[in-house]
Order: sequence, then structure tokens, then C-alpha cells
Amino acid sequence: MAVAKKDQERVTYAWMYGQQARKDGKERDVPDYRAEHAEAWLEGFDGVLLGSPLKPIGEGLEAELDESPVSKS
Repeated sequence: MAVAKKDQERVTYAWMYGQQARKDGKERDVPDYRAEHAEAWLEGFDGVLLGSPLKPIGEGLEAELDESPVSKS
């Protein structure tokens, strides 16, 4: 689904302002004027990269990392 350029800009700005709010030590409450793009604001606040969903870590990788410490070469 294509997103209109204006909407894409609004999402980007909501995300950036969310990041800035976290840096300024503000609470995680979405301001009323960002309600339309609350998800982007919260992702910015939480430090999630814009446009890239988090990929879950597989159980095999978790087990592998738990079993042996990282060795120095």
C-alpha cells in the first residue's frame, strides 16, 4: 500500500518528536496533537528504527549464545 508523501512526512516527524521527548525525559504519553500517528511517536520514543520491524531472535541463537561465551580471537 502506497502512503501519500504528506502522510509519510507526518509519520516521520511524529517518530522524531517521540525520540526527542525520550531524550528530554518526558513521559511516554502521546500528546493529543500526535494522536493520529501515535504508533510512530511511541516507536520513536522506544527507540525502534523507523520503517523496520523488529525481528525476533530465534531460540537456536539464544541457546547458542547461552551455551558458550563469546571467545576472543
